[in-house]
Amino acid sequence: MYKNEKLNELAKAVAAKRAENASLEPRRMTAEEKENLLATFHPDYKQDEFTVLTAGVNKGEKVPTQLAELLQGHSRITADDVDLSHPDYDTDVLVIGGGGAGASAAIEADEAGVKAMIVTKLRIGDANTMMAEGGIQAADKPNDSPAIHYIDAFGGGHFAAKPALLEKLVTKAPEAILWLNKLGVEFDKEADGTMVTTHGGGTSRKRMHAAKDYSGAEIMRTLRDEVLNRGIPVIDFTAAVEIILDENGKAAGAVLMNMETKELLVARAKTVVIATGGAGRLHYQGFPTSNHYGATADGLVLGYRVGAKLLYADTLQYHPTGAAYPEQIFGALVTEKVRSLGAKLINIDGDAFMHPLETRDVTAASIIRECSERGKGIETEQGAAVWLDTPMIEYKNGEGTIEKRIPAMMRMFGKYGIDIRKEPILVYPTLHYQNGGLDITPDGMTDVENLYAAGEVVGGIHGRNRLMGNSLLDVIVFGRNAGIHAAAKAKECDVPQKLTLDHISKFDSQLSEAGIETETASPMLLPKYARKSK
Repeated sequence: MYKNEKLNELAKAVAAKRAENASLEPRRMTAEEKENLLATFHPDYKQDEFTVLTAGVNKGEKVPTQLAELLQGHSRITADDVDLSHPDYDTDVLVIGGGGAGASAAIEADEAGVKAMIVTKLRIGDANTMMAEGGIQAADKPNDSPAIHYIDAFGGGHFAAKPALLEKLVTKAPEAILWLNKLGVEFDKEADGTMVTTHGGGTSRKRMHAAKDYSGAEIMRTLRDEVLNRGIPVIDFTAAVEIILDENGKAAGAVLMNMETKELLVARAKTVVIATGGAGRLHYQGFPTSNHYGATADGLVLGYRVGAKLLYADTLQYHPTGAAYPEQIFGALVTEKVRSLGAKLINIDGDAFMHPLETRDVTAASIIRECSERGKGIETEQGAAVWLDTPMIEYKNGEGTIEKRIPAMMRMFGKYGIDIRKEPILVYPTLHYQNGGLDITPDGMTDVENLYAAGEVVGGIHGRNRLMGNSLLDVIVFGRNAGIHAAAKAKECDVPQKLTLDHISKFDSQLSEAGIETETASPMLLPKYARKSK
């Protein structure tokens, strides 16, 4: 039961129309309707929330204003702050980031027979991978194929994905599932061992593999254990604050900062993999976020300052269903799997106002329109929201479905007295995924030689919108990809001898020439939530 009596009364109106809504299938929008909807209501189209960069390799392109401040900020250090001639760590492949992409890269580098090391500013597993719930896509059923997966993802990303990257994503997907299964991921399976698959928004086939509704946590648990079992060094609570180059401009390591003592350390490497994840904790446009605490766009800053280009940095994914009530879980992810199991989005009148499995950007924009222009949202202390009729799942599929298929979701709301088997929940879009990021080649390398990138920090794989389940797939396919190619390149390289941080002063000169005066030091490393004194 809701503690708010008004919400209880409104929830009863949803229940009264449940049978009617369950039998109705709202039509899908036409392409023109989607374009108009996105242009009017999606946050990516609000021009006054973006800034045109005036320094760096993406000069002249727009990015979210909060990101622009960091990209065009000063380094946290100067070249004189560290002694590059005496490295504290020496490795072949340095992996920056301890999430699914970083762990996958380190595992494959180790498998290739080179020395790999992970540095992460929090702990291994403190990453958006851990937060992912719904599942991982792979076209491995008889009625499906990588070609169909490609078409779904290409269209869902507004035909903007880099074809070679998307091709790699979908063709390597079945292999990624087998790899994870072999490592020990407990995927949902039928009694005969066949993997259970479901639909996601924008998919034409059931290809979502899941471990109930904690798929990311199960995958991350398995990858973390594999890293530790292999004895791959993991340096926790240690952030990368600058990429180090050699005299030829190739990546050759990173300057690290102990997050507790602030001590600066030098890691020398033959190749470097940036796998630092997303940017949700920048709270673009004031949106709540589903992201973990460390998602502050660090990898974009590290890469940008040494000359790695960004692609589609102006595109973000606002997951349509973030928890809007109660305030203790405001912004927390409500997995798309809830809708794939049959729940529908309902307005204050108790009406289903859109098809439940449109792509995420279209769904988010539809909810924003319902709450703003149409005035059919439900008011909460955090703002307007819409209902997600979770009891409809068991109305359609039978009692026990929710506890079996989305137990984590049931527990999250149950802590606050809301039984999602009996009561609908309130949702509103939450900042979820960084669609844009570092531009890479199919082997995972950025514009800077020997500097690789993998996972959410990369742009171009999904285009300008991502389908559900392709992010967990992305971190595995491109994490492994980066590890394999970074290891192969490391075998060809000598240990870099002359290390430099000359790019710091060169970038400061660009800022000065552009007339940029700023006191911002970047990367941010941790979000700023401290209240300002009056």
